[in-house]
This record gives sequence, structure tokens and C-alpha cells, in this order.
Amino acid sequence: MTFAPLAPTVHFEPLEIAPETFLIQQVQPACGQPLFVYINSLVIRGKEPVIVDTGSPANRKQWLEDVFSLVDPVDVKWVYVSHDDVDHSGNLAEVMDACPNANLVCTWAMVERHTNCFDFPLARCRWIDDGESFDVGDRVLAALRPPYFDSPTTRGLYDASTGVYWAIDTFATPLPGVPMQELDDIDQEFWHFGMTLFALGGVSPWLRMVDPAKYAQHVDRIQNLDITTVAACHTPVLRGNRIDEAFAFVRNLPNVECPPLPDQSVLDQIVAATSQPPS
Repeated sequence: MTFAPLAPTVHFEPLEIAPETFLIQQVQPACGQPLFVYINSLVIRGKEPVIVDTGSPANRKQWLEDVFSLVDPVDVKWVYVSHDDVDHSGNLAEVMDACPNANLVCTWAMVERHTNCFDFPLARCRWIDDGESFDVGDRVLAALRPPYFDSPTTRGLYDASTGVYWAIDTFATPLPGVPMQELDDIDQEFWHFGMTLFALGGVSPWLRMVDPAKYAQHVDRIQNLDITTVAACHTPVLRGNRIDEAFAFVRNLPNVECPPLPDQSVLDQIVAATSQPPS
């Protein structure tokens, strides 16, 4: 394919972030900048193993190897897709083919929006919407919408047995270098700028339109959970004081101006810098 996505050239092994809970890591260079973006997903290796989001098509071969190095495909009982963006659903068909005993946890809205890309096996689907839970044998997982999001199908995932909350695209930030599996060493100003840029420019521009008090109640709903670890698609892991700090920061986003976003003049510079001179 002429326009097939480029496979990542950097790979990090799955990272155990809580007992039997593993972060599947992909690293993508940011467009036109010496920065990096994580594209993460999860595997919960419990009594009834769960795959949480299915990675991106660009990383398909490595992602499948990473996931199935942790769990045998025939043992997977649940595939949880948080929403229908391609970096979360990019290998869904391959996973459902490889895992014949897996139920697909999705929603009516996801089926309606995504059927043009994937033929949902409805007899294997469980429609679990925001606020609902499902039992995976040794734990109950709760689908809870994160503080901000870019799809109406979005549901985060909370595991009370480990205190892990899958926040999806909330807390997304570019990184100045990798690996940075936890945020201990990131520059504070850079982190806040990155979260603002991604939240208001790339994920949820609607945050500037919301009532701050109503939004704060929505943030409270998640922050008041007994969270010990925040994992998400586009950020290193958050623990301890970083969790409180991150929630405090995103709580204020309705009152923050979005930084200027790259425009055509920036694209022209990127193209000029990356174009090869004729031989």
C-alpha cells in the first residue's frame, strides 16, 4: 500500500504496572518535532484474561506478539474496546479471530458508528455502557467515562481489586524522550503545556464550552475512586501525588486558553525539512 502507516522503529517490552496488569507500549514520533507519543493498551491476566484496547494497525505485528506473550489467545475471555478511534480499535478483527473464546465488550453506539469498518460478532458482544460493570471471574470491572474524551462511545475502565484506572486519552501528553514509563522526571512546565495542547487541541476542544461546575462534578466522579495507578493511552503511568496533580490540572481546563496549533506554515516547514533533494 502506498499510504500504509510506517511501523514503529522503537519497542519497549510490556510493563507490569499492578499485579497481573500489563501496559502494552507503542512509541510514535510526534509529527515535525523531536518529541514522542505513547500509544498504550492493557492486558489484565486474571482468572478470565482481559485485553483492554487493541493498539494501532501500524504496530500490528509487534502488538500481537506482545499481547500473546502474556496470555494464550484461547484463554482470553474478554476484549474491552474503550472507543472507536483507530489507535484503540486498530487490531480488533485480528484479536477476535485469534481469541475464539473472547466476548467483545462494546456499546450500541460503537456498533452503529464502527460497523462500516468491522463486522461485529453480535452473539459474542456484551454492551456495557458508562456506569455499568461486568464480572471477569476474580474481579469486577467498571466502565466509567474519563474526565475528557473525543468519542461519545468512550468508557474508561476501573479495577477496584488493583486500584488501576484506564483513563484512555485523558492526561495525554507528548514526551521529550522515551522510555518515560512514569512521570517522575518530566519537567513540570512542559507536562502542563503538553496536557493542555493535547486536551484542547487534539482530544476535547469542547472543554472550553462546558460549565466549569458541572465539569468539576464529572471529574469528581472519577477522582473519588480509590485509584492507586492511572494508566492511559498517551501518557506514562501516574501514581501517588502525580494522580492528584493531574486531576487538579485537568479540572481547570475549561478556564484555560488553547495554545496556538500548528498551521499550514508549520506544515510547509516540515515538508521542506523532510523533502529529499532531487538526485
